[in-house]
Amino acid sequence: MKLSFNHVHKQYSGLPVVDDFNCEIEDGELVALVGPSGCGKSTLLHLAAGLAEASSGSVLADGKKITRPHPERMLMFQENALYPWLTLEANVSLALELQKMGKAAARTQARAWLEKVNLQGFEAYYPHQVSGGMRQRAALARAFITKPQALLLDEPFGALDALTRMTLQDALRQLIRAERPTVLLVTHDVDEALFLADRILVFSPRPAKVLREFNLTHHEKTHDLSEFSTVRREILCLLGIHADQDELSKTLEGVGV
Repeated sequence: MKLSFNHVHKQYSGLPVVDDFNCEIEDGELVALVGPSGCGKSTLLHLAAGLAEASSGSVLADGKKITRPHPERMLMFQENALYPWLTLEANVSLALELQKMGKAAARTQARAWLEKVNLQGFEAYYPHQVSGGMRQRAALARAFITKPQALLLDEPFGALDALTRMTLQDALRQLIRAERPTVLLVTHDVDEALFLADRILVFSPRPAKVLREFNLTHHEKTHDLSEFSTVRREILCLLGIHADQDELSKTLEGVGV
């Protein structure tokens, strides 16, 4: 699925949040949005999900205007949002049951997906009985089980410790390689963006404006991101982190801000 943002503006009660955003995300591409908290990144996800409407401009999925949520575009939040009264298997199968699949068939697929995210043996456990990382694995299985054409991820691993987060990043990348959805990822973790993304868009403070785009398509990646040290430093500089004021000013002048 190709996602297109065409001259998108968004305001809430007169407060500008997104300012003339233009971007095309090709079918099967993973684009990461990085920027300060409150700059409008999550708003762009909500627009793509059909949970919000642009104040002006348009958001398209395969050339058609997005006006409402659709199972082809799956939104996954930082909180796993599993139902505490359902087992992991039941939580994952529910996504199919809501699409009118029979319970037996849905449970069979749920077990297969739980195995794909290394949760075999935990099908009958309830969310409170497993770790945060395991709950997020179940949430990944639930997100992928309906085979969405676009996956919209809002800080999906932000609440996890560093080691668990890296493990989940590996699992996510394997699932993406196998299923090939288009992915729009919002993250504050620059290393996560470098590891997962084909492209990174770095945003200014609100209202969201792209300061710079980084294309990482032609790199084979591991968690050893040493080859990206220059890119990482440039992104952090754009975000005002580990950069002196002169260096930051020169960088912002270079992108016309």
